[in-house]
Amino acid sequence: MIAIACDDVSKEFPSRHGVVHGLDQVRLEIQRGEFVTVKGASGSGKSTLLLTLGGMQRPSQGRVRLDGSDVYALPPAQRAELRARCVGFVFQLFHLLPYLDTLENVLAGLPPASSPTRFRATALDLLQQLGLGDRAHHHPATLSAGERQRVALARALLKKPPVILADEPTGNLDPANAAQVFQHLAAFQREGGTVVVVTHGPDADRFASRQFILERGRLTEAHAHAQAPKPL
Repeated sequence: MIAIACDDVSKEFPSRHGVVHGLDQVRLEIQRGEFVTVKGASGSGKSTLLLTLGGMQRPSQGRVRLDGSDVYALPPAQRAELRARCVGFVFQLFHLLPYLDTLENVLAGLPPASSPTRFRATALDLLQQLGLGDRAHHHPATLSAGERQRVALARALLKKPPVILADEPTGNLDPANAAQVFQHLAAFQREGGTVVVVTHGPDADRFASRQFILERGRLTEAHAHAQAPKPL
């Protein structure tokens, strides 16, 4: 079944030099349970694509479907509910709240109607799995970059969304921490989740069931990688 689809999606931005095509007639179907990478240079449209897929940036034209729903045909409140229910975001810059500790940051990713108390034990267990069990009550400023990214990953995973969208999730990490993040994303995929990673490097290639190249807003499919990722 299709988890996410783009039907002739374009996104245009005005500039001093005319219209910039952030996305140009993008067509894409991602099946449930796939691990997809989208690679491209800085400015190629990768972040624009991810935000558009996740219901956070309306395209200039075309249609985005998420979990069977036409995302941008929905009223804002319903679109926000769909996004909160179906998508976990992981960003390069972590976006942790500095005044909350690790556990509180993870719980902050729950949909608004959720009860943090009910998810507390699950969040602590998830932090333990990610090697952060002893950091649950530390604040972001006291954590390493790798630890902060794993907190951001735990926040995305806690609500068990069907889809994880990751924007350069290892851009600020050393190779060892980057590999660990991708191992956890691969574990999420093996349990049936769908993963879309946009990146400029090759680190995620061996985990991907399909790879795409984005250049000046145009998306093309690259070769698939046959090697299965090593388990945790």
